[in-house]
Amino acid sequence: MGKKDASTVKLPVDQYRKQIGKQDYKKTKPILRATRLKAEARKTAIGIKEVGLVLAAIFALLLAFYAFFYLRLSSEVEPELDPNED
Repeated sequence: MGKKDASTVKLPVDQYRKQIGKQDYKKTKPILRATRLKAEARKTAIGIKEVGLVLAAIFALLLAFYAFFYLRLSSEVEPELDPNED
């Protein structure tokens, strides 16, 4: 009969450990959620590399546009000059 009574009574240490485990689980849920959200934000965020590439592409386009019109206008201006005009 002594063994039956001993098995039903939980040790205070076990109860304490169980309470701590419940508290830790409650703490980790929001922390895990926040970590997951940060990781997702990092994956979807635009990085410096991408911004640099976009700016470089825009700069190259503007440079090509400028070069096209510069060459186009410079070739039109020269024929207007008369070489015998001294």
